[in-house]
Amino acid sequence: MSRRYFGTDGIRGRTNADKLTPATAMRVGQAAGAHFLRGEHRHRVVIGKDTRLSGYMMESALVAGFTSVGMDVVMTGPLPTPAIAMLARELRADLGVMISASHNPYEDNGIKLFGPDGYKLSDADELAIEALMDHGVPLADATQVGRARRIDDAPGRYIHAVKQSIPGDVRFDTLKVVLDCANGAAYQVAPAAIWELGARLVTIGNSPDGTNINAGVGSTALEAVKAKVVETGADIGLALDGDADRLIVVDERGETVDGDQLMALIATRLQAAGQLRGGGVVATVMSNLGLERYLAGIGLTLERAKVGDRYVLERMRKGGFNVGGEQSGHMILADHGTTGDGLVAALQVLAALVRSGRKASEMLHLFDRVPQFLRNVRYAGGAPLEAASVRAAIAEAEAELAGTGRLVIRPSGTEPVIRVMAEGDDAAQVERLVSTICDAVQKAAA
Repeated sequence: MSRRYFGTDGIRGRTNADKLTPATAMRVGQAAGAHFLRGEHRHRVVIGKDTRLSGYMMESALVAGFTSVGMDVVMTGPLPTPAIAMLARELRADLGVMISASHNPYEDNGIKLFGPDGYKLSDADELAIEALMDHGVPLADATQVGRARRIDDAPGRYIHAVKQSIPGDVRFDTLKVVLDCANGAAYQVAPAAIWELGARLVTIGNSPDGTNINAGVGSTALEAVKAKVVETGADIGLALDGDADRLIVVDERGETVDGDQLMALIATRLQAAGQLRGGGVVATVMSNLGLERYLAGIGLTLERAKVGDRYVLERMRKGGFNVGGEQSGHMILADHGTTGDGLVAALQVLAALVRSGRKASEMLHLFDRVPQFLRNVRYAGGAPLEAASVRAAIAEAEAELAGTGRLVIRPSGTEPVIRVMAEGDDAAQVERLVSTICDAVQKAAA
């Protein structure tokens, strides 16, 4: 069944345009609230947000929606996405909601939903909510309208939880750390947690003004953190995204360490400690072939899921894995949470760095990346991937790469873009094949 609102990670779009308006947000609150009104207890939803200007507007609309169907609301203010997943469980809520467009610019916003178990909703739940949005739900009687309140101790609860993810005897006193909070949801809690563990901290991207989230900072704009690491002689740099469910690391030389390398590190250390479950790691079709080869070399498997951290998590739960993630920096450590958590992953990396006594550049580059080339083709409408010319170009590329590389072509789940990725041992070949397919897509979409 086709979706009208939900993409690969909740509902996302430009604020007050297309599908993301206050009216839509209120309908989401009413539909999701009605869907989770189960049992005779007093029902509750936890709502958090990042630092976007439109967060206040979307929060108010969601509160109106949830309370109008009889659900009580607890608001936390700006907090990372994983904190909302955690609080949904801790507060025995029926639902958790994060208002964020993750790494997108401030003009965009989004709505992510978590069930009472702290996991992102299934496709079936999202489709059921969409159906209720289109057909409407009964409103609560005037005597049963929900109440709304804010809680002040949510940041402290989350800081305490993430610190429990590393052993109590680990301290970061020997480390100088540059932390980039992307002017986003973790601007308070991430510096506090790392400082409390003893690190000498240099923080950037921690002065949100409503419009500067992800603007030249964060995990998708690494030049600022790279420059600061080199300038200050730091041991490591950590870059979160707008809602802090992603982490990209920079070593002391200013070199990027992506999610694939972080998964390799964490899996290797857990395997050595006898704590890795599932016999390997779950990543997506976009993770580098070098990761797959590295894991195979140490007796581990790489399971691949569709792009989107919730699909990674579904595969993890099905196969009993406790490490998964995405090349883009989503790190899912099932021993410590139910969704990607950039701050938890950051603490694991810092703990590993302290215990190894090595430089970040020596510890964090565990394998050589296979040449990988990715291009995005924007299109106005239609289905260019169904064109005979595009299918032929793809078939020819797959035949040429057989046994030496991979080809991944997929439509974006959040914008009208076709993503074309190829990887293989011959960099020139990979780039040529991607360009050929992109040209075919552009012609088909014209």
